[in-house]
Order: sequence, then structure tokens, then C-alpha cells
Amino acid sequence: MSPQSATNRSAPVAPWRIGVDVGGTFTDMVLADATGATGVFKVPSEPADPGAGVVAALEMAARTYDLGLARLLHDCTLFVHGSTIATNTILEGKGAKVGLLTTEGFRDSLEIRRSLRDDQWDHRRPYAPVLVPRSRRLSVAGRIDRNGTEVAPLELGDVEAAMETFAAEGVEAVAISLINSFLNPAHEQACAGVARGNGRDNDAWVSVSSDVVPIMGEYERTSTTVVNAYLAPRVIPYLRELNARLEQLGLPRPILLLQSNGGAISLDQAAERPVNLTISGPAAGVGALGLMGRTAGADNLISMEIGGTSCDVTLMSDGVVPVVDSFAISGYHLAIPAVDIHTVGAGGGTIARVDSGGMLHVGPAGAGARPGPVCYGLDGTEPTVTDAQLVLGRLRPGPYAGGSVNLDEGRAREVIERTIARPLGIEVDAAAAGIIRILEQNILHAVEAISIERGHDPRRFTLVAAGGAGPMHGAPVGRALGCGRVYVPRQAGVFCAVGMLHSDVRQDYLQVFLDDLDTVDHAAIEAGFGRLEDRATAALEAGGFGPERRRIERQIDLRYRAQQWSIRVDLRGADFAPAAVRSDFEAEHERLFGHSQPGGAVEITSLRVIGTGLIEPLASAAEAPGTAAPEPVARRAVYHDDRRGRAETAVYAGADLRPGHRLVGPLMVEEETTTVFVGPDDALEVDPANNLVIHLNGAGGGT
Repeated sequence: MSPQSATNRSAPVAPWRIGVDVGGTFTDMVLADATGATGVFKVPSEPADPGAGVVAALEMAARTYDLGLARLLHDCTLFVHGSTIATNTILEGKGAKVGLLTTEGFRDSLEIRRSLRDDQWDHRRPYAPVLVPRSRRLSVAGRIDRNGTEVAPLELGDVEAAMETFAAEGVEAVAISLINSFLNPAHEQACAGVARGNGRDNDAWVSVSSDVVPIMGEYERTSTTVVNAYLAPRVIPYLRELNARLEQLGLPRPILLLQSNGGAISLDQAAERPVNLTISGPAAGVGALGLMGRTAGADNLISMEIGGTSCDVTLMSDGVVPVVDSFAISGYHLAIPAVDIHTVGAGGGTIARVDSGGMLHVGPAGAGARPGPVCYGLDGTEPTVTDAQLVLGRLRPGPYAGGSVNLDEGRAREVIERTIARPLGIEVDAAAAGIIRILEQNILHAVEAISIERGHDPRRFTLVAAGGAGPMHGAPVGRALGCGRVYVPRQAGVFCAVGMLHSDVRQDYLQVFLDDLDTVDHAAIEAGFGRLEDRATAALEAGGFGPERRRIERQIDLRYRAQQWSIRVDLRGADFAPAAVRSDFEAEHERLFGHSQPGGAVEITSLRVIGTGLIEPLASAAEAPGTAAPEPVARRAVYHDDRRGRAETAVYAGADLRPGHRLVGPLMVEEETTTVFVGPDDALEVDPANNLVIHLNGAGGGT
């Protein structure tokens, strides 16, 4: 079901699901019907109005299927949305004006930070600008001690005075983060009552740390709460407006949103913690990797999803995608559960340049959706990776994505010759190949960061090349890693949108719990888990997930005594068994750091419960095996590497390749959302699930 033809397609079989991923360059939509058949639709994103891109993709689907937009939405039983709006709000510094209320004596904790640097040798790089300047960081008298006991009453007069100051300053959102509130939130809740009361709007944007992220760590908790307040007035109105717009157009039920933890959540729940949407789109890779694992028959996968602006790398080991407890965006620390994703500025729109010293650089800056690469003809002036691929013959000139863009080889060649080849004194092909080589080196380092630096040997993984640009780089990067094969999903160009249709609903709950592993009171720890499980169960039941459609999992955070950072460990079964917990903790410590302390004192720091609402799996569409060998639709001179230069290369239409077909490179495959590059030493196979597998000749490692 391709959106690139004006010919009407047969209507999908109702009911169907829709996943929409709003990226920096394109808005991707996938529709999966009751038979498992899918339709893919891709339109340029509208940064000024992301919802317009969503509606444009829906309108394209309605035209393609010869359905009215109202009918298309009416028969949709699940609409999942992922967006970069939260991330872009932070990156672009366009969040709300925030006022921070904190405990007396802690006014500057947010700006002091942890005094840690990512690069200890870089002493001059400034920190990210503090989101709340000192004039809007106000303190109140009152104190909760380290045991959760009130030792000084809250001074409500200070809170009232602070609210008056915030009103005079034009504050749009209030963040409240008081010392030790994770143990006793009474003072914070009282402050919130004042912030929301006194004749003010009860729907005022107030973020309370004990609600948003009840953890130890004054800086991390405050930073996360401030970012939540910073995002809320920008993100939530957009989502509510989009939801109302879609309901008005015919959608019968509210949309679901992808969270940073890889699970979906309702709009009402997201409105309480918009900070959890910060990597909404890329986190959908969890659902996509789960699908790929089932179809590829592999539990060890590394995906590199390369779009127009970035490359997002995610690892799945033994069927599990790791979730981290904190990460940073543009220098701002967020202590929320998030899929472990490593992102670099490496995409089709990544800009290449030659500096004053004659050095070629590629990224991290990108051309975005507009103007985009020079070959798009949208007034772009700087050469990009897409321009280089077009010059090397790896992309076909002409229309793509349903005619939404048109690749002009003449423009691409001219800009690379003028800005790269001439300054370096080399041929245009060599300049374009250099751009690709540097980009692939950056991608290689990103994959190594998520694998080798996490204690995983990439040679035992299958590399999944996804995104619109990923399959162009899969074989070279996979070979450099030592992988034996590269897996290319048929719908690689809409990888995250596909993942959204395979993402379960997920709720994470945490309680700080400080005790020694060997001497902890089992009744106390069971009571703690019980309270968290009750909350998870209630939230899932409210979403319509009965006992047969939900899963409750327990995890525990542990560390050796005197360590600063904890390690999350899954509990085996429902019963708490200290010996088994210690064994799992030491094994994970050994994997991460190369050593453990057998018999060392182990401390519990937190209890965690994950509640999962299980979405009904999609049906699998039957794929007929291929019979006759496919014939190339074209042949063109494609540049391969310095040793081979250009060689006549067969180009196949992806629609002509069926399960069972096997081809020997060099070759190119043109799919509806991507182009696949297969080198001279490699072989391409179509597996029973109708996805493409590149077997890398000469690469080590297993699958």
C-alpha cells in the first residue's frame, strides 16, 4: 500500500490502528488493518504547527484509500502519537516562564547543579543556561528532615508572597521542590494548594516534585520538576488541541502518547507529567524492536534509526531493551525512566562543511525540514548527506514520498563541488564519498557507545538498519562492527511509527526505600511493593485493562555501601529473595564495571513497580513466496568505495522482491520509504516475514 501513486488503493479492512510520528523533517503515519496489511504515508513536517503535518498525513491516507477522512478516523480503534515537540521546546529554548518555590537555604541548588562535567578536561565550556533565574527562585520557611518528620512548620505567608512576586513577573508555570519531600510531601502539597487557589485558575500550571519525580537527589528532582513546568504550557495545549481536532474530524476515542520509557499513556496522564514525553518518538523503537525480534527470530538486536536530522541507536539484549533512570537533554538533567537511546546528529539532512584549516566536518547541524538538502530545491544552500548520496548514484533523482520532495542531482553536484571539492582540491565523487565516510564513522561511534560502553559485544548482535536513511548505511556500519548480518525492515522509513502500533501502555511507580539487603524487614518491603502495585493496578483498570490484559513487574535499586549510584535489578517472581537479588545485582555490576564485591554490604535505595497494559497483538499479513527471479528495474553507475569507484549496479523495486528471493551484490533496492544499499561482497535475502536481510561477507560475529 504505497502513498506514492495517485491510483486509489483498495480500502483497508476495519477496524484499524494508526501510528503517527512527528519528526524534525517528516511526519510518518502507518495504518495497520484487521488483516495485518499496512499502509505507509509520509509528508513534510510543519515545525510551526506539528498538528498540521498529522492531519496532512491522514488526508493523504484518506485519498489513497478513497475514503473520507471521517470514515478513516471513525474506524480507528487505536491512535498512538509520538512527537518531538517536547524535545524541540527544550532544544530551542521556547518553554514557559517558570517560577521555582524551594526550601529556605536551597534557592541556588538548581544553578549549582552537581558540579560534574561530561568531559572533565573541558573546564571552559559553560553549563546550559539555568531555566529559572535567581529572581524567580524563591524560598519558603519550613523543613522536613531526613526521616520525613516536620521539624519546622511551613510558613504559608512566604508562599503567598512568592505567588504575588510570580504574578508580577509574568510567570506562566510554577515548580515546587522542597527538601526531603520524597519522604513527606505535606509541605509541597500545601504550597500547591496556595498556588492553585486564592482566586487563581484551578488549572494553573503547577508542577510538584513529589508528584512528578519523588526521588532522592535534590538537584535531579528539582531539575526534572522545573523542566516539567517549562514544558507543560507549550506541550499540553498542543496535544489537547490536536486531540480535539481529531475528535471533531471523526476519531471516536482519545489519542495515546508515547512516553520516554517506550510505553503509551493517555492524554490526561501525560498532562500531569509532560516531561515524560521528552523522547516520545525515538522511544517507540522498543515496540519496533520487539516486532523485529519476533520476525527475525533474534533476541539480540541493535537498531540505528537514521532520519533527516539524527541517528537514534537502541540495543535489545536477550529480548530486553534497557531503561535508564536519568538522562540529559541540552544540558538539562531529567530523572525519569527512559529507553536507553544514544543519539547523534547524523541524518540525511546533516550538513557538511570545510573549516578554515581545510578539515572536512559532517554534522551535527542539520538542514531540517525546510530548506532541507540542496537537492530538494527549497532554497537550501549547504551540502548535506542526502546530496552526497545523490551524487554517488545511491539515490535516484526524481520524486520521493508521494511527490512531496523532488531530488535534483544537478543542484547536489554543484553545491558539493563548490563548497567541498574545490576547497579540498579533490574530485566531486571523492568529496561526496568523504562526507559519507565521516558520517558512518560518527554512526559507528554511536553504536559502540550503546554496546561496547555498556558491556555488550556488538559482534553477537544483528544490526537493524531503520529510518529513511538507515538502510543506506547499514552494510558499511555493520561490517565495521563485526556483525554477521543487517536486518532491514520493509517499513524502515517509518520505523518508529510502526513501533507505536506495537507499544503497550506502561506506568512506572517508585518509592524511596532505604535499608540493608541482608537485614531488611520482609514485611516492610512487601508492604512497599504492595502500595506501588495498588497504584499501578488502579491506573491500568482505569484504562480498561483487566487482569488478563495487564502485567505487574517488580524491580529494586541497589548499590554497594558508600556508592553514589544505584543499579536496577528485576525481581524473580513475586517473592523477595535476598540471595537471588544479591546474585543478580553482582552479575549486573560485573557486566557494567568489570568487577563486583562478593560478600560486600549491599543497600536498597528504591522500590519500583512497572504496570503494563497489554495491547492486543496485530494480525500478521500472509506473504506469498517469490517464484520467478526478480529483474532489475534499472541499472546505474553507483560509487562503492575508493578501491572500486563507480560500477554498474542493478536497481530493484522493493515490491518485486518476495520471500525466498536471494540476490548477490552490488545492488540497490528502492522501497517506498527508503533505499537499501548492498555492497559488492554482500548478499541480500528476503526472509519469510518479507523483510530484507543483508549477509555481510567477511564480517565476524553471530546473530
